[in-house]
Amino acid sequence: MPLRPARCYTHFSGPPYTRKEYIPGVPQPKITKFEMGNPKGDYQYVVKIVAEEGGQIRHNALESARVMINKRMSVVAGDVNYYLRVKKYPHHVIRENKMMAFAGADRLQDGMRLSFGKPVGLAARVAPGDVIIELFVKKEHLEEAKKSMKVAASKLPLPSRIVVEPVGGRPGQ
Repeated sequence: MPLRPARCYTHFSGPPYTRKEYIPGVPQPKITKFEMGNPKGDYQYVVKIVAEEGGQIRHNALESARVMINKRMSVVAGDVNYYLRVKKYPHHVIRENKMMAFAGADRLQDGMRLSFGKPVGLAARVAPGDVIIELFVKKEHLEEAKKSMKVAASKLPLPSRIVVEPVGGRPGQ
């Protein structure tokens, strides 16, 4: 199995840690917009990034993929000729037991005893077959949409595939 980025937080065990009203110091998600482009356009195709394995995707990876797709599509197709939607929201709070790394640190901390950890980020939990991001495009922009989604999929820690489907009407229907 090849090494992938973010392998410390990619796989999970146990229930999600999501009750933000009980967690002090939860960071805000880095992802700012979940929908971009023109939702009212008449699109012929939807291009999707579909997860092949279950796991977690950190909020900064989702934001990185979103920015990459949006930047490439706005240059090639223009802002009114596509509609991008991020389908997964990072609910799960990731904790880290921070260890001190200097001389004499072993006398100041307890190691892994009672290690619960402090919140350091957020992640979206994904099951196999879940749609992570979808992009609605017209026929003339389909090839660029596929390239954009391939680049965006490389920014995600889980193996995924690009699925192209024809669509009728508007994306909200």
